[in-house]
Amino acid sequence: MFQLLWLVAAVPLASAAVLALFGSRLPRKIIAISGAGSIGFSAALTLLIGAEFVTSPPAGNAYVQHLWTWMNSGGFRPEVALYLDSVALLMLLVVTFVGFLIHLYSVEYMRDDEGYARFFAYMNLFAASMITLVLANNLLLLYLGWEGVGLCSFLLIGFWYRDPATVRAASKAFIVTRVGDTAFAVGLFLLFTRLGTLDIQELMHRASAQWSSGSGVAVAAAALLLGGAVGKSAQLPLQTWLPDAMAGPTPTSALIHAATMVTAGVYLIARTHVLFTLAPPVQLAVAIIGTATMLLAAFSALAQRDMKRVLAYSTISQIGYMFLALGLGAWSAALFHLMTHAFFKALLFLAAGVVIHAVHEQDLYRMGGLRFELRLAFWSFVIGGSALAGLPLITAGFFSKDLILWQSWAGPNGNVLFWIAGMTGAMLTSLYTFRLISLTFYGPQQAHVKAESGLSVRIALVALCVLSLLGGYVDTPPHFGGVPALSNFLSSALPPLEEVHVGPITETITALCASLSFGLGLVLAYLLYGPHRSRLPAQGFLPRLWLSGWGFDRIYDQLFVRPFQWLTRKSKSDIVDVPIRGLGEITVLGYRTLRRIQTGHVRWYAMGLAMGTAAILAIAFFAR
Repeated sequence: MFQLLWLVAAVPLASAAVLALFGSRLPRKIIAISGAGSIGFSAALTLLIGAEFVTSPPAGNAYVQHLWTWMNSGGFRPEVALYLDSVALLMLLVVTFVGFLIHLYSVEYMRDDEGYARFFAYMNLFAASMITLVLANNLLLLYLGWEGVGLCSFLLIGFWYRDPATVRAASKAFIVTRVGDTAFAVGLFLLFTRLGTLDIQELMHRASAQWSSGSGVAVAAAALLLGGAVGKSAQLPLQTWLPDAMAGPTPTSALIHAATMVTAGVYLIARTHVLFTLAPPVQLAVAIIGTATMLLAAFSALAQRDMKRVLAYSTISQIGYMFLALGLGAWSAALFHLMTHAFFKALLFLAAGVVIHAVHEQDLYRMGGLRFELRLAFWSFVIGGSALAGLPLITAGFFSKDLILWQSWAGPNGNVLFWIAGMTGAMLTSLYTFRLISLTFYGPQQAHVKAESGLSVRIALVALCVLSLLGGYVDTPPHFGGVPALSNFLSSALPPLEEVHVGPITETITALCASLSFGLGLVLAYLLYGPHRSRLPAQGFLPRLWLSGWGFDRIYDQLFVRPFQWLTRKSKSDIVDVPIRGLGEITVLGYRTLRRIQTGHVRWYAMGLAMGTAAILAIAFFAR
């Protein structure tokens, strides 16, 4: 089955091409089969490849598929080659399987949209780009997939392009992430000039052999890659694009948050972990950035009125947990939480789509009382929200978050500050999650339910409910089974974390404290936002600050946007613009001249054809 690995990316890419070129002429049923079926094929093929990988591992626990040489110039010879190890396989399963469920949901959710074929073309290209990113054998091919998901996010966020707000949101996402992508590109130049290759495995080998820990070039390379990861995964200070990205269709939000774009930064750091271990200051910066982002985004989620923006800030916060784990060297824990987060965050977004589609409303303070009207959406929110908040011993999110919390203390770089910050984030997560559920499904009903869910939506939600409940049992702590199956599986590609700190905090105490944090958040949500409380949004300086995302947009507007606008106004008469304006004026003049021959009279067109033919024949005769 390993020889068929290339088809995992090729089939969605081919479907995207067919839908882009011929989608407007195809029946909607064929579009749905092509759009969702291609990702379903990739998911099924990934399961078969995964089964062979587990039962008959390739030599060295990694399989490389060389397809062709991309280019060969001056010693630079990158290949289009795929690399499959345990880390790539885990990511591939998440991207294809969760992506398939989102596509299946979209078949019904987007059925009345006039851009049905265009939507699935974008979604398939998105999935193919992410698969390419995950399987890339070298950083240049990874960067191709990296830019592919950036392009597709722009297309999907701005899918309803007739609305200026969605276009602005798409442009903002594209521009902000370009900052990180530029840093990533510079990092590629630095790595190639110093190490002579972009092949990831060879690059890591040469870096560990040639660079000492803490060397300046290692720190610079890791910092540049971190810049790319921060932009793609919406971490401080480049987190501002993700809440506005909610302007796109809800399945787009689910795909971006659960299976593709925002997880790319986490994957990049895990894949190049050798560089970060050689740059301890940068690795510590990863942990600090993740911790700060986790807390700031959690507070912002508490103040949001828009249902999807609550979930957006929740994603930023949960990615912060993953960055915290990466920064402390808990590589497997970060990917474990990435996997479980994909399950429950996809579930929450898709359930939110059911609610929004049913009541045509996204403002939490205009909802309420929907638990009997939308039972499946309600239970999906309860299960997904409980997994997000970390309901002890039952949900997937508890096990993955508990592992990060324990290793934030036990690891060589762990300390009590990271541990306390993680517990605080867990309490805030429980608080804003059950605030969301309370405001949406309890209290007086204010919105009329106008639609019910169909079969494909129900299948996707039920499947994600099961995964959100059972997905955490692949890696359980000693006090609950002690079966670290996922950590053992990933150990062939990622070094395990050495637990050096013991007492007074133990893994059991960490689990108990995480459970208490969950309970405290739940109680506070009931006391502050329960059915008996006022349903008016909170007022005051802090709620307004959190609602605005801590004012980052305003700061960037003052520091960058307004000075740039002032500079463009002042330089509009710059001499450099003269030839450009002249070229434009020549083009307009040519257009106005040629426009005069378009009279609409057929006899003039016929005469023109005859005269042109005669002129060509005359030239040919005299030139003979």
